[in-house]
Amino acid sequence: MEYGLWYPRCNDFSFTIYTDVDWIGYVDDRKRISVGALFLGDCLISWLSKKQSSISLSTTKAEYIAVVTCCTQVIWMK
Repeated sequence: MEYGLWYPRCNDFSFTIYTDVDWIGYVDDRKRISVGALFLGDCLISWLSKKQSSISLSTTKAEYIAVVTCCTQVIWMK
């Protein structure tokens, strides 16, 4: 009960997303890791680190998969 998260009052209730993908992935299966952080104003409210389920043949496709994953998280939060 003594531990918890504290979010100060602020006027900025906009979502900000930072996302990235590793370039190489695992050597065994070549699947890449998507990472992301979701902020509400200045406060971190969610983060993710997920191994992609498909093999991406280009870095552009891997980045697109990471963005879609983060956008899904934002839609769920709203």
